[in-house]
Amino acid sequence: MSKPKQPSQASLRIRQAILKIPRGQVSSYGAVAAAAGIPRGARLAVRVLNQSHGLPWHRVVAAGGRIALPGEHGLDQRFRLEMEGVKFSGKKVRMAEFEFKFPGKKTAKRKTTKPKKKSAGEKQKRRS
Repeated sequence: MSKPKQPSQASLRIRQAILKIPRGQVSSYGAVAAAAGIPRGARLAVRVLNQSHGLPWHRVVAAGGRIALPGEHGLDQRFRLEMEGVKFSGKKVRMAEFEFKFPGKKTAKRKTTKPKKKSAGEKQKRRS
């Protein structure tokens, strides 16, 4: 018999991020992956949700608040979110009100360099 496959570190970090989403709030697949330290890892977040049990899967939606699950599963997700008090605008979650912002490291803003002033000689060359 083979041993059951152990989840990767990335999968464990995504699971931990999903468990941080409180009741009545949602997050996107991409935001979950970014919070787990995997930028551009939305597809990995989807895969972890498909393979894991016991996670609040209904609190993770597609970009813009769209429910990406087809058919009955999508209706189930919407029902569960509405039971937690999440409001919708059409087919999308009102992300401005109900999106969970993961506490993250504040990134230092890049310093913008001012363009160098051109000398009088350079200005003359451009005119001619």
